[in-house]
Amino acid sequence: MSPSLTYPESIGIGLLQGVTELFPVSSLGHAILIPALIGGRTQHDLDVTADGSPYLAVLVGLHLATALALVVYFRRDWIRIVGGLFSSLTRREIATPEQKLAWLLVLSTIPVGIAGLALDHLLRDALGKPTPAALFLALNGLVLYTAERLKRGGTGRRRAGDGPAADSDRRLARLTFRQGAWIGSAQILALLPGISRSGTTMSAGVLRGLNHEDAARFSFLLATPVILAASALKLPELLSPANAPVRGPLLAGSLAAFLAGYVSVRFLTKYFETRSLTPFAVYCTLAGLGCLAYLNL
Repeated sequence: MSPSLTYPESIGIGLLQGVTELFPVSSLGHAILIPALIGGRTQHDLDVTADGSPYLAVLVGLHLATALALVVYFRRDWIRIVGGLFSSLTRREIATPEQKLAWLLVLSTIPVGIAGLALDHLLRDALGKPTPAALFLALNGLVLYTAERLKRGGTGRRRAGDGPAADSDRRLARLTFRQGAWIGSAQILALLPGISRSGTTMSAGVLRGLNHEDAARFSFLLATPVILAASALKLPELLSPANAPVRGPLLAGSLAAFLAGYVSVRFLTKYFETRSLTPFAVYCTLAGLGCLAYLNL
């Protein structure tokens, strides 16, 4: 029985991807663990390490849909940031918050880009199984909890009457390029299935003194070019004739991922105005340990 993909499977995993990519709980970890917990044909179809499985190509498409949801939600921010980058290049200066933020995002993306090209296949093939994913999910919870315990006091809360996004640009622009690169490098840990990209960057942000709201916004902005670039590199595989049978389910799943991603980022940007990473730390630790016990009984 060769792996395939049904519409319910694609829509279900699309909804899961759209939520878990942005919540600090690891989309890849859940994409590996949920099928393993369901078992049967679903586990067979949704196995990233199975020979001939279209699942990995489908995950690329779902990641792309989630990234597009981020682009749509932060479209005004990206217009300012891209404009800041071009004005910085033409004027040969870094004088405004938008210019500084643009270069922070560029420089902070380089480390994970290099690591992804070098380690992605190796780590996925070696660790893309349920047991390692469960272990790393529990460790992800420990990372989030540790960041909350060790965080520096967040400064620069929004003042009444300030424009939320522009004022956040001003606060983020206070980061040094070394600090930005350090936060961006935290995304390398997310190459391990079960470690969250958004969770590691938010944790690194609060450890560098960002408040939760700014750490989350910087994390979402950082994720967008990384996901788009990774999807672009794997797009030829997705469009290959071998994956033609799954394009219909993929389209349905991508729509689900886009909608779930958009709703998730709207929720999280409000949530982190007043709340912390602690509930996600508890969830990841309990879910990881629970899956580890269940799958190895």
